[in-house]
Amino acid sequence: MAKLSVAQYGKDNIRVYKVHRNQETGLQDVVEMTVCVLLQGDIETSYTEADNSVVVATDTMKQTTYIMAKQHPVTPPELFGSILASHFVETYKHIHSAQVKIITHRWTRMTVDGKPHPHSFMRDGAETRNVEAVATEGKGIDVRSAIAGLLVLKSTGSAFHGFIRNEYAALQEVDDRILSTEVDCGWKWDTFGSVKDVEAAIPKFDEAWNSAREITMTTFAKDESASVQNTMYKMCEQILAAVPMVNAVDYSLPNKHYFEIDLSWHKGLKNTGKDAEVYEPQSNPNGLIQCTVAR
Repeated sequence: MAKLSVAQYGKDNIRVYKVHRNQETGLQDVVEMTVCVLLQGDIETSYTEADNSVVVATDTMKQTTYIMAKQHPVTPPELFGSILASHFVETYKHIHSAQVKIITHRWTRMTVDGKPHPHSFMRDGAETRNVEAVATEGKGIDVRSAIAGLLVLKSTGSAFHGFIRNEYAALQEVDDRILSTEVDCGWKWDTFGSVKDVEAAIPKFDEAWNSAREITMTTFAKDESASVQNTMYKMCEQILAAVPMVNAVDYSLPNKHYFEIDLSWHKGLKNTGKDAEVYEPQSNPNGLIQCTVAR
């Protein structure tokens, strides 16, 4: 006999832009987000019996997101995600869990004539600040913060050797190689009891994001990397030490390969080993290295 085992639904790709205008200074700040809302609860009959009386329409979720963005601060995103998720659990008694995912897009203030411009911004990269907040009835609010889309590369200072060699292994060991990856780094906070507890931690969220970003880039640049695995583990250790309220750190790092091009066929031109200067960037396939380090 068939039985519904898991069910959730919601609204994805809700685009939100908010501007804050300081009337005294004339300075404006902008935030642009993409939001996803997913609900779980006593909604089985909407699937099994075509009973829409238990359905919070996905358009209602979208409109609620806009209203909450008007009535509440949207920064830090950990706070706004917690406010929005808690609203659905508190407003609809048959909804027991609400998941809110927020992608905050970069808008960096322009410098014009040597001064920060009061209302002009530029998109200076694909990197985003991401948050997932899950409000669960009777449990509290779980928050995961993240850096995503941070593309980094170093042209030396990375090696890879000592790996398993057998009849299937074609890769050559290298003492020096290009290392490039697109950083996806997340950290899970201790569970918050309520939105008030999240509000009390507001200063910690920006501090943690800045620390995680700085640790990621500094370790990437300075570490004489024996492997992506070892370098990411060092990053996790440092973030856990820097942010006491975080209980776990995770990384997902695709290894973006750059291959030497043998040009010896052209008049003996040397472009391998120590003579390599021209490389071919590879789009795929790529290595994918992941880990989670907890306390």
